Amino acid sequence: MRTGTMRSSAPKIVAVNEAVIASADIAREVQNHEGISPVVAWEAATRALVVRELLSQRARALDLVAEPRSEGGLRETDEEALIRMLLEAEVQTPSAEEADCRRYYQSNLARFRSPDLYEPLHILLKAASGDQAAYAEAVTQAEVVLAEVRQFPDRFESIAKALSACPSSSDGGRLGQVAQGDTTPEFETALQSMAAGQICPDVVRTRYGVHVIRLDRKVEGAVLPFEQVRERIAAYLEASSSRRAAAQYVTLLAGQAVISGFSIAGATSPLVQ
Repeated sequence: MRTGTMRSSAPKIVAVNEAVIASADIAREVQNHEGISPVVAWEAATRALVVRELLSQRARALDLVAEPRSEGGLRETDEEALIRMLLEAEVQTPSAEEADCRRYYQSNLARFRSPDLYEPLHILLKAASGDQAAYAEAVTQAEVVLAEVRQFPDRFESIAKALSACPSSSDGGRLGQVAQGDTTPEFETALQSMAAGQICPDVVRTRYGVHVIRLDRKVEGAVLPFEQVRERIAAYLEASSSRRAAAQYVTLLAGQAVISGFSIAGATSPLVQ
């Protein structure tokens, strides 16, 4: 019995208007579609090459001459240039209107809110979460420390300097200004529940160990004004419109072509995904 093959049977011959897309080319394209199952990756690679062939054939039919561009030290291939020029010539994307941008802004205010900012101090009793005995000991030590700093809040920084296993100990446990995603989920959840000046009532367990936390300052995020994000919204709406227009264009070309060995349903241009 054969093992390790991509498919259980030989792949079908794929062709676009009699131009055959070689299995070897599909196999090379598969590396651009990693992270999904082998069968799905093969289908995605085939779709990308079929779309590319459709667009290349149309560009040649219009006698377009490749004018490659360079950006960031990378130069387009002739094929990439032809496809870009084709889409620029035949796929029209309207500019985002002011009203559309404002409507999107009002419907997605949460996307344009600046993050909450926190200025915490902490004392870290370090222990590997996989070492149960060491971690249990760290929890016990952290609870003793928590009881002391709750009774004597002014000792927090000196205890951090003496006991914390974090480099921030040299600054009394100060972590500076942190936002969402800057700390572990457990640490972040604790900060979100605290008020400025508060010592967290419980020790906080993370993969790095056990923390005693004090929050010195919290700055609430605010929704950015429309004028500050208008260009970002317009670019997003125009990119979305461009993708839809390109997909419709590819569908039109596919309907006019003879494609064998593969169904192009749901395809989009590889340049505008």
